[in-house]
Amino acid sequence: MDLGKSTLAKIIMGIEKQDTGQVILDGKDISKKSIDKRAKEGIGFAFQKPVEFKGITVYDLLKLSAEKEIKRKEACEILSKVGLCARDYVDREVNSSLSGGELKRIEIATVAVRNSKVTIFDEPEAGIDLWSFNNLIQVFEDMRKVIKGTIIIISHQERILNIADEIILLNSGKIEKIGSKEEVMSDILKTERTGCCKIGGAANG
Repeated sequence: MDLGKSTLAKIIMGIEKQDTGQVILDGKDISKKSIDKRAKEGIGFAFQKPVEFKGITVYDLLKLSAEKEIKRKEACEILSKVGLCARDYVDREVNSSLSGGELKRIEIATVAVRNSKVTIFDEPEAGIDLWSFNNLIQVFEDMRKVIKGTIIIISHQERILNIADEIILLNSGKIEKIGSKEEVMSDILKTERTGCCKIGGAANG
């Protein structure tokens, strides 16, 4: 298997299976567990290309993701944080009438509301405009303050790497370096032209 950044994220979530090795969460081997069981164990995942849910409103999707009843006010606050006007979206159906950028922001909101042990964002900046990207940085900063788990952000954007507590540098499927931004950034600049992959992990707890 050609292990790149997105492939590694999908292996952690159970979307793809690894050829060798194990996926360990809280000291337990979850390598053979299904996607839904991994989600129950506390792993959240946001795809590069968000999924549509015909017949489900944004508000219903947020409640399903949170796995608890949340008030409309709370749902609206979450939507506002990802750059959506709550009154225009809270009752919208999650279907093809929404743009790629809108679906992306809704998905980020659904992942953020779960408060998982491990939350994985696969290139969250893809398909969104500059204003939304700036707001996205703040969303991640806010998540770091309130969640007890770990956020893994897969990105090529230096501004996202800047907020990471730790950066993992992947090159040709192998871990080349792990460290702080100051420790790893020079290596990233050296290897960027070779098509290396970067994962920025902002960790709490």
